[in-house]
Amino acid sequence: MDIQMRNESMDTAKELYTTGEAADVCNLSQQTIIRCFDSGRLRGFRIPGSKFRKIPRDSLLKFMKDNSIPMQSLQSGRKRLLIVDDDAEIVEMMTDVLNRDGRFEVKTASTGYDAGIMTQKFRPDIILLDYMLPDVNGNIVCKTIRENPEFTNTKIIIISGVINQIEIDDLLKSGAEAFMKKPFSITELIEKIAAVLSL
Repeated sequence: MDIQMRNESMDTAKELYTTGEAADVCNLSQQTIIRCFDSGRLRGFRIPGSKFRKIPRDSLLKFMKDNSIPMQSLQSGRKRLLIVDDDAEIVEMMTDVLNRDGRFEVKTASTGYDAGIMTQKFRPDIILLDYMLPDVNGNIVCKTIRENPEFTNTKIIIISGVINQIEIDDLLKSGAEAFMKKPFSITELIEKIAAVLSL
């Protein structure tokens, strides 16, 4: 049963990957993937007339096997989600619900500094980012992530008790895809995550 489910999730996965997507799957930097592609260690093709590289699924699987890279992210189909909030109760509640949902692999951070380290290590697909962190404001974290081309595909939802529309607009301008106002219902949160990730 388990093997059958795993095969089904592999079948529904995409067949072609960009270097950024391959980097996310392998948990490597995009530069490393590009070097491996250009040296022939990772097979793929260039799109004619552009500098974009595409990597077929089979090549990516072979590359991961040859280099002993864990394949869970390719097989599970789960999205990597990072919660950044210093409120332990909220973090626990969100982690519990999102883990039970089954579509997400969840990690947490409680400061902007930790968020930066976890983003580099975990390479999340989406970040739930509290605006009021103990060391820096969430919009600073958001801008820092947005300035790094390696995280172009990482989505950010900022969470805050802010109700001033001008402040909300500023938060969205700093690079977030969406905004959630505290307090929120967990159903609302999951719907927003699913919408941002097009699940």
